[in-house]
Amino acid sequence: MGVVYRIALILVIVGAINWGLIGFFQFDLVAYLFGGQAAMLSRWVYALVGLAGLVSIPILSKELGDDESDPNYVSDSRASTTTQIYSKPSYDMEAGEEVDFTEAKKTHKKDSDEKKS
Repeated sequence: MGVVYRIALILVIVGAINWGLIGFFQFDLVAYLFGGQAAMLSRWVYALVGLAGLVSIPILSKELGDDESDPNYVSDSRASTTTQIYSKPSYDMEAGEEVDFTEAKKTHKKDSDEKKS
């Protein structure tokens, strides 16, 4: 995860904690720490939390879980940034899984060899 996304995640968590405090206890922690809701510092924090929420939207489209836990994941140490390389791509179809014909070819070859002898 990039540095920008980590900072955005921290700000989103701060915002979530603040909203939780407001909802449960009617206590605005940001306003308390920075001099009220109308104070310039409070408004900056609110604006940064809002921007962090917008920056975090693309995270929704990423898969959950670590890519390293995927057995098909191969790390490319030569890359300057983290590169995801999958050794076994999936060719599944929308309607269902595609049939694997590799064994059928081997069986067919055996049948033709038996017919020749």
